[in-house]
Amino acid sequence: MRREVGVLIDRRGRVISVSVADAKGTEFPDLRLGEHRLAGFHLLHTHPRGGALSKSDLSTLFLKRLDAVSAIEVRPEGQPGLVHTAHLTPPGTVGEEEDWRILPPVPSFQIDEFDLGAQVGALEEEIARAARTREAKKDHERAILVQIDQGEFDAEERLDELAELARTAGAEVVHRELVFRRHLKAGTLVGAGKLEELTSKAYHLDADLLIFGQELGPAQAREIEAATGLKIIDRTQLILDIFALHAQGVESRLQVELAQLRYMKPRLLGAGAALSRIGGSGGSAAGGAIGTRGPGETKLELDRRRINDRLSFLEKQLEGVSQRREERRKQRARNDVPVISIVGYTNAGKSTLLNAFTHAAEEPRRVLAENKLFATLRPTSRQGFLEGIGPVVLTDTVGFIRDLPADLTRAFRATLEEIGDADVLLHVVDAASPGADTRLDAVNRILEDLGFREMPTVIALNKADAADPEALSREVARTEGIPVSALRNLGLSELKETLADAVAQVQRQQLAAREEARELAAQYR
Repeated sequence: MRREVGVLIDRRGRVISVSVADAKGTEFPDLRLGEHRLAGFHLLHTHPRGGALSKSDLSTLFLKRLDAVSAIEVRPEGQPGLVHTAHLTPPGTVGEEEDWRILPPVPSFQIDEFDLGAQVGALEEEIARAARTREAKKDHERAILVQIDQGEFDAEERLDELAELARTAGAEVVHRELVFRRHLKAGTLVGAGKLEELTSKAYHLDADLLIFGQELGPAQAREIEAATGLKIIDRTQLILDIFALHAQGVESRLQVELAQLRYMKPRLLGAGAALSRIGGSGGSAAGGAIGTRGPGETKLELDRRRINDRLSFLEKQLEGVSQRREERRKQRARNDVPVISIVGYTNAGKSTLLNAFTHAAEEPRRVLAENKLFATLRPTSRQGFLEGIGPVVLTDTVGFIRDLPADLTRAFRATLEEIGDADVLLHVVDAASPGADTRLDAVNRILEDLGFREMPTVIALNKADAADPEALSREVARTEGIPVSALRNLGLSELKETLADAVAQVQRQQLAAREEARELAAQYR
């Protein structure tokens, strides 16, 4: 035939499949691998043109976790020549070919001199021992991060932000990969070769989680998971998980659940055939394949209906919460107390600044302030005082982030719209972090989308004590912001004076508008 022929053999010597294909195209059964076990199969195939094990052979060995792979060279007269064999090595092996060990080629009549059974047993025992040792030391899920660079100037900064998101979610980042791709692969974004590299990294670093900085479609997530055997999540899912972790109030819990269900609904198909097993005939007992006939809905339809019902319930609950918040806003308006909304990128120090402004050092007035992303998920209002103005209401809002997932934007729109009821915005910028200008621009884009970009705004360049002096000077010149340190109470007096001036100017404008309205009303009468 002069074609590659592959034979898959189990540990008892039984032939599982015969394929006329190379190693990659060999027919494999559904492999249900134990955590510390190999697949239990040995792939023996021919190389009609001779030669050692190919890259495809070794990739199949590693990705399928085979006991071993052997290639038999075929001589011109059809007789077997040298046999090349390779097997996996335990995680942590250091060497030129650390994923596998290639044995010296031997004639076909000497192949049975290699004790494959003993080698496999020793290998699995070593894998299990290494896994137990790592498990004893492991406190968190170990994650590999993948950020795709399509030519953006801030690709490395985005990777750093992804690492911070992973840390906030409780993952231990063991490897970070910045992949340059001008054009993304349709199915896997980064291509099969890069996925194989990442799988190898995960094998040796004992990672069980692969986090992508780009949003993955349901089909892409399934394909990447099938190729790597790892748990796959994207940036959107990671942010949703953080929101669920930090949600405390009733409103924020409702909004997070709403966002998660909206994200999950189009991805239900990812569970495969298990979701469409019952009632596949569409309600007819006569139709459908054997084992799928029945009168009921498919599990997929049932789950979708339950999600739709839950979505409707959550939206009604949030409408009630919005109405109660609206009543509180009207009450503040009747009291004629100026409102200052504190906005900014997540982890810029908004809650710390609110605590410093209101002298809320202890509970119950103290607002939660942590060095984590999205520590605050619900608006929190505290009364403060500005010289020359009197009492004011300071409202801490949920932190912004670039490319905020659409599901989260919809779920938190009512919360974000409360910003529009403020008299002045206090935009807090983390001046000590690299890329402060891009984060400021990201917040401004979100404010513009919400229609709040033209509101009176005072910029506070927070963490000035930790910022590079030259970079801080450039930001002050560019934004006309006030350098402060909320943690060390530096620059707060100047910031309060600037806020008081901004509030006073808004009050003068409001007074002028009311006077003009009275005059128009008098003329009309």
